[in-house]
Amino acid sequence: MGKLVDGQWITDSVTGSSKDGKFHRPDTTFRDWITADGSAGPSGEGGFEAESGRYHLYVAYACPWANRTLVFRALKGLEEHIDVSVAHPDMLENGWSFDTDFPGATGDPLLGANYMRDIYLAADPNVSARATVPILWDKKRETIVSNESAEIIRMFNSAFDAITGNRLDFYPEPLRDRIDEINARVYDTVNNGVYKAGFARSQKAYEDAATAVFESLDWLEGILADNRYLTGAQVTEADWRLFTTLARFDLVYNTHFKCNRARLIDYPNLWAYTRELYQWPGVADTVHFNHITRHYYYSHESINPHRIIPIGPEIDWWAPHGREALRAA
Repeated sequence: MGKLVDGQWITDSVTGSSKDGKFHRPDTTFRDWITADGSAGPSGEGGFEAESGRYHLYVAYACPWANRTLVFRALKGLEEHIDVSVAHPDMLENGWSFDTDFPGATGDPLLGANYMRDIYLAADPNVSARATVPILWDKKRETIVSNESAEIIRMFNSAFDAITGNRLDFYPEPLRDRIDEINARVYDTVNNGVYKAGFARSQKAYEDAATAVFESLDWLEGILADNRYLTGAQVTEADWRLFTTLARFDLVYNTHFKCNRARLIDYPNLWAYTRELYQWPGVADTVHFNHITRHYYYSHESINPHRIIPIGPEIDWWAPHGREALRAA
């Protein structure tokens, strides 16, 4: 793995080098916003108008953050309006590549780039950034709109509604405070928490992170004992942000990242809930378990130096989930 510093590629460790042994995720770099009419976004960003065919999404199927954007692209009917390039699952010394020798890896038909870092350099030749996914690219201005998944899914949730006619709202006004509250804890202790456990470089850092992961999974299991979804009877952004981590949990985080106090399938409510979300129309097509397994076990040499890819587990994602009748208490 590596990063761009003033436009130059520098190779370093994905785990970082903090003195406390903790994994610290760097901030994203591009934070502009697409709105229906190109006006300012929620934090004052703007100038990017929603148009069919104007934007291109760069993803890696392995990445849970990129998976969020693919889920919202499917849920909001944006497949015909926003095209996609998919990176190779191996993320090695040159970062994400556009090699095509793995099923589902598309290369980069838009810009013809060799590596994801080339997309960042196309936007700013002097950029300093991690070459992460997802990236939302504007074909008209030839620049990056955003590489922050949490904000890209908000754009997808509403900016293109007049184009698609899809009015599903996963961030409804009456539930926003609760969604934000859940998102904050889930991000810190689950979405990013598994990485803090997996990339820890001291026993204390690992134990602190892993303990927090399972405290939050216990909390979520309790919520779902009485509610079909995290905020009640309505599926929201909070559910989809959690889903992409849960979908990877037993396959990689439980073993590769040492989050092994329990498996997802040991939580009856969470496991049924995750299967329900997986079975939503269009969602399963965004989850590519072959990319997920290959990426984590092959790319993280510091954790798995012999790059041995495990054979299991076998998981029945299409088993009935039985949550249809559950409503908010």
